[in-house]
Amino acid sequence: MYYLNNEPAALPSPGNLAPRDVHSSTLELKTVSINPDDTYTVQQAINAFGFGWFHVKLSLLVGLCWMSDSMEMAILSILGPALFCEWNVTKFQQASVTTVVFLGMMLSSSFWTQLSNRYGRKSALTLFGVLLVLYSILSSVAPSYAWLLTLRGLVGFAIGCVPQSVTLYAEFLPTKHKGKCVVLMDCFWALGACFEVVLALVVYPYYGWRGLLALSATPLLIFTILSPWLSESARYYSYNGHNDKAIKVLEQIAHNNKRHMLMGRLMADDEPSCAESFRSLLSPSLYRTTILLWFLWLASAFCYYGLVLVTTELLVARNKESHSNECVTFMTSDFMDLLWITLSEFPGILLTIKVVKLFGKKKTIVLQYLALVLCTLVLMSVESRFSTSVTLFIARGTISGIFQAIYVYTPEIYPAALRSVGVSGCSVLARLGAMLTPFVAQVLMDSSRIQAMSTYAIVGLLASIACVFLPRETLGYH
Repeated sequence: MYYLNNEPAALPSPGNLAPRDVHSSTLELKTVSINPDDTYTVQQAINAFGFGWFHVKLSLLVGLCWMSDSMEMAILSILGPALFCEWNVTKFQQASVTTVVFLGMMLSSSFWTQLSNRYGRKSALTLFGVLLVLYSILSSVAPSYAWLLTLRGLVGFAIGCVPQSVTLYAEFLPTKHKGKCVVLMDCFWALGACFEVVLALVVYPYYGWRGLLALSATPLLIFTILSPWLSESARYYSYNGHNDKAIKVLEQIAHNNKRHMLMGRLMADDEPSCAESFRSLLSPSLYRTTILLWFLWLASAFCYYGLVLVTTELLVARNKESHSNECVTFMTSDFMDLLWITLSEFPGILLTIKVVKLFGKKKTIVLQYLALVLCTLVLMSVESRFSTSVTLFIARGTISGIFQAIYVYTPEIYPAALRSVGVSGCSVLARLGAMLTPFVAQVLMDSSRIQAMSTYAIVGLLASIACVFLPRETLGYH
């Protein structure tokens, strides 16, 4: 699926981007005299170096960030029922613990963006790692519900930095590999969700939710320890006038990927104004596309996190029926069911790739949303353990594929100068959807299962209709 192409890449211009001389059989980066008119940008250099060992290492480091983000999201579904037994909190209070995490993420987004633009992606991500590990450990020893709510909000504030890892990753990727690498990050997300369930299976019966909260920070602790070896973005250095540092990073990429360093003068890539970019999203030619994408992202997050929460609600409700006089959260069999349901994200992602190649992204998203609507209708009335698990497996895999397809489709639909701010705007709406869904999946679900699942069915149906009106179709992953 991922091609680590070690063959020499075709250079955009032989005159501008000629390789440096090589002495002896080993690769040696040599400084040569240059013509002031011979220039190249960071992106041109990265395209020339291709995808190699440098990117494999970077993918693993960034993947740890995505795993930790996914684990913090997955634990929210386990935390609610556990808090009921700990402090007898209401369903509204359980939903608030989930919502406050996404609220923290939304409020911190601009802070982390400004911090990374001023001090670098690496510095921001290192601080994020330290803070998230700290707040996760403090959450595990919270003495009261109020303290836990505050600390989970701070966890969300820290997680708001995760998109900066995507920015760093994207700034190191060759253009032709960006679409494929989004799929790779989706696999890390799914891996994190599965790892959280396995961790819960081992830890929860003995150490409860507190031990689970503390140990869930493990992947990010590993990332924080390894962060000194993380390379700063060459594009960040170049844009801020540190061409000497940018060239050193590019030389490291060339060395790791066994390519020749380019000769010539490094020029900064064009960076559009954020204010101008955001206004352009609502220009006469783009406003309809922007509104449709905003709704699709909101609906995708609303349905994805809703299904994550609904899964545990259905499992715990089943236990309460057989243990009416006890405070029941999770049994071993529940974690096994939850693991199999979570594993559905992998076939969901892989199947989406195949279907997109055949029908394109728009048609794939429409079909997947219709399948999701069907699953939510089935969940209104299905009672048996097996049927519930199978339906949730299909629904979870479907919504995971939808999220992946939309994530890849969105940058393709915007002009190049607006892609970054376009995706950022959509991410804000996704967080809003995630903030709203706990009050359906936990609060409304507790009083009326039919009303809760009907809400997800209606949102899914509206999203499928909205997708039909998107402007153009694209095939494959670029």
